[in-house]
Order: sequence, then structure tokens, then C-alpha cells
Amino acid sequence: MDVSLTLWVLTILGLCALVAADFFIGGRKPHEVSLKEAGVWTAVWMALAGLFGLGLLLFGGGQPAGEFFAGFITEKSLSVDNLFVFVLIMAKFSVPSIYQQRVLMVGVLIALVLRAVFIGAGAAIIANFSWIFYLFGAFLIWTAWKLIQEARGGEEEEEFEENRFLKLVERRFPSTDRYHGTKLFIVENGKRLMTPMLIVMLAIGTTDVLFALDSIPAIFGLTQDPYIVFTANAFALMGLRQLYFLIGGLLRKLVHLSYGLSVILGFIGVKLVLHALHESGVAVPEISIPVSLGVICAVLVVTTITSLRASANLANSAKESAEIPEARSPEGERDKENARA
Repeated sequence: MDVSLTLWVLTILGLCALVAADFFIGGRKPHEVSLKEAGVWTAVWMALAGLFGLGLLLFGGGQPAGEFFAGFITEKSLSVDNLFVFVLIMAKFSVPSIYQQRVLMVGVLIALVLRAVFIGAGAAIIANFSWIFYLFGAFLIWTAWKLIQEARGGEEEEEFEENRFLKLVERRFPSTDRYHGTKLFIVENGKRLMTPMLIVMLAIGTTDVLFALDSIPAIFGLTQDPYIVFTANAFALMGLRQLYFLIGGLLRKLVHLSYGLSVILGFIGVKLVLHALHESGVAVPEISIPVSLGVICAVLVVTTITSLRASANLANSAKESAEIPEARSPEGERDKENARA
């Protein structure tokens, strides 16, 4: 898809306008986000992504539109995994509920800027070194296997560990031990101090870079168009704040999410290796975008259904175990006999 500099500028300005509207309408005043508000804004961002994809269909054709929707759905599904870590970060820094939406808004914007750098670097590498597809494909297959191993290993990691960048910031810049509204810096006893608000924003933004290490190669496996890669990432990330509040309670029920994401990453990894072989002149079949989109959607649907069923069965089993009277158990009868004696 041939994208002019003018279209790039207009797209970035349009995205900035959407972010500004989101901030002034729903995020300017600190408050606890209700399920209704989160649901409405999630629907708005999904609709905007759909309209953008339809625009690509009308002006660019079916290929760019298909690549955008496949990339958007992939990035959106991978970003849900980010929410688990965001929950840990909020708990680690004891962020008051009324400030969480502000933290997420700024943190996601930091993440989007950093991802744009990754996308630019990835596009430049792909344009000059076609063999990079082998590396991307192998990395995604390895990541998929690692996800399965972690899922089979049991519990998710329960504590967030600060990365080196955050530790460096905290060492170099003195900070307060409590929040001061939404202020990032305050002056106390003549000293300029950083507040925990800035630290947690940096934590959200920089931690997302770790997730970009697999999500960026994944979307390059679906399209090599930097414009589509960037816009798919932008729409997937900008609705992440509302999604955090909407499905926050549902996250723990998605017990098979890691398996689904591993299948998607493994599938795209194989697709990348086949593409690399094809580019090298080897006669191998390539996986089309419609097939990729169908596989990704099917995996997500199946994963969601099996996760909810497994969670429901686990909850029912726990409920039935709790309802068994202690007196009917052998231990209960023995305790009663001992009490009588």
C-alpha cells in the first residue's frame, strides 16, 4: 500500500485528536471508572477501528483492509495479556482507584510512542534484510512454546518486579512516598521531588515494551506495511485503558488465554518461516490473510469459551465442596464422638 507523507501526517493528527477527545470527555477529571463508562468507550474504540478498516477497504482494497483487521485482532488479543501485568503494577504501587484511569492513559501513550520506534526499526530491517523473517518466525515459535510451558507450570507471577530503567530513575531522582493528586512533581522543602504517579506511568509504558518484543514480529508476520502495522497497534492500544476496567474481573476467568495466544504466535511464526522460504525461491505454500484472520478469530473464540467453562466448573466444584456438612465427613463424626467422651 503506497502511503504518502500527507496521509501519514493526517493519520497521526487524527489519532492525536481522538486521544485528546478521550481525555477531555472521559479522563480529564480523576474518578472511578464504572462498567457502563468502560463499556461505552470500549465500544467507541472498537467502532473507530472498524470504520478505519472499512476506509482502507474502500480506498485501498481488500488486501490492506484484511491485513489491518488481522493485525488489529492479533494485537488486541495480545494486549489483553498485558492487563494481567497492569493489575500487578497497580497493586505494587498502591494506585488509588480514582487515579488508575489517568495512569493508564499516559502509560499507554508512552507505550505507543515506544512501539512506533520499534515499528520503524522493524520496517527498516525487513526492507534491507529479508532473512530476518526466519529470525522472527523462530522467535515467535519459541515464544509460543514458552507460553505453553508457563501455562502448564501453574500460577501466574504474583509480584511485579521493576525493570532496570525504573530502578535507575528512582535512584537518580528523589521521590515522595505518597500521591499528590495527579501531580508528577512537587516542591517540598525547596527540593523538586518526583511523585509515585510518574513512576507508575513509566512502569506501565516501559513494561509494555517487553510485550512488543513478540507482538511486533507477530504483526509483521501478517503484513509488512508499516502504515498498517502502526495503525493496528494504535487502535489496539488506545482502547486498552477502558478494556482494563471492563474486563478486570474477567481476567482471572480466562484460564486458557495463554494457550490461545501460544497457538496464535506459533501459527504466525510458521507463516513467517513459509514466507521467508518463499522469498528465498523455495516452492512452499503461503498462508493467505483470510485464512490467517479465520484461524486467529477461531482460536480466540474457542479459548474464551473453554476458559469460561473451566472457570464455571471450578467455581461449582468449590461451591459444592463448601456445602458438604462437616458432620457428614468422617473427621466431623470423629470430632463429635471425642467431644461427647
